[in-house]
Amino acid sequence: MKRLLSYFFTLIIGIFIGALIWTKYINRQTEPIYFENSSAEYDLRSDSSRSSQLRLVNSQQLINQRRNVITEAVKKVSPAVVGINVFQLREYSSYGIFDDPFFRHFFPERQQLVKGLGSGFIISPDGYVVTNEHVVHKAAKIVVTLPNGEKYEAQQVASDFISDIALLKLSGESSFPYVFLGNSANLIIGEWAIAVGNPFGLFDMGQPSVSQGIISATDRDFGKQRDSRIYKDMIQTDAAINSGNSGGPLVNCLGEVIGMNTFIFSGSENSGTSIGLGFAIPINRIKNIIKELRQNGSVDRTFKTGISVVNLTSHFARYLNVNIDKGVIIAGVESNSPAAKANLQVGDIIVKINDYDVTSTDQIDKIFEDLDAKAGDKIKIRIYRHNKYYNLLLRLEKIN
Repeated sequence: MKRLLSYFFTLIIGIFIGALIWTKYINRQTEPIYFENSSAEYDLRSDSSRSSQLRLVNSQQLINQRRNVITEAVKKVSPAVVGINVFQLREYSSYGIFDDPFFRHFFPERQQLVKGLGSGFIISPDGYVVTNEHVVHKAAKIVVTLPNGEKYEAQQVASDFISDIALLKLSGESSFPYVFLGNSANLIIGEWAIAVGNPFGLFDMGQPSVSQGIISATDRDFGKQRDSRIYKDMIQTDAAINSGNSGGPLVNCLGEVIGMNTFIFSGSENSGTSIGLGFAIPINRIKNIIKELRQNGSVDRTFKTGISVVNLTSHFARYLNVNIDKGVIIAGVESNSPAAKANLQVGDIIVKINDYDVTSTDQIDKIFEDLDAKAGDKIKIRIYRHNKYYNLLLRLEKIN
């Protein structure tokens, strides 16, 4: 009997010890393992599952890497970027080869309603929208589409043909999303640039399209164009800008609008596709134009300088004993005028205005026209005085 009890207790102890060994060593191989930053449970009993598990361990880190300054900037600005559909009245001739005053009298030019498209961006919660003037030129009807699919009719508040800037107002009393306007005076060559807009009318399919590049250059001046528009101080970018992007914002990595995409140099005259040479109107110029459009309904380009000039002839050069033969001589300076405040004096010879060489008095008007000069602008004047060159700053003022 004692021997039987001894066997029984030995068996019980053996089972207990065996259970401990199973729990600690055998079952450990199939115990669920919890990874940091993950809520999933994994069984590491096979090599195939182990590799997939290791990939999932870093999934959150990969997701975080996908989010960067570009995606955050796009997220910030996109709700206020709009697609613009325009119905425009365009004139066309019906007499073809019979283009003669006699035929034009009986067959006048006709008007045709055509559809155009472009982009824009909302600048205030009450629904003011900025776009290019050429997008809404001679518009009979303007329909603006928001990223959420909502459509609004828009009225053209005012526009400026020369600077190619237009201000629209959305109908309705909604509180609209709007962009933050940055500062184009402190752009860095090589910093990120993001073009957002409605290329080829794709906006109607959902969110605005985005392309990314860098600021390639600033202060690109193109002067007066054949259609009399003036593009100056333009931002150059290699972010892809295509047909329909006109009027859309150029954005920095902070989600601030730094310019308005306006035109490109394309691979061929009629292709309208980007080759990495896109140009945007700087936002500081847009701010100044929009402010004047809202206040006055137009841009006043009249100004005064307070100087009178004559051409530098060989006779005057000998009389003044100067060794230069190009420029204009200041013959008079009004007291308390912009010229007087800039320290311009009678007898000074103006040789350059901004980056334009001055050769005659007739040229000065053209230079100011090419600069799209208006009251408040600061103009760099290079003069020759007493055998030395000086650079002065002339601030244009309104005509009283």
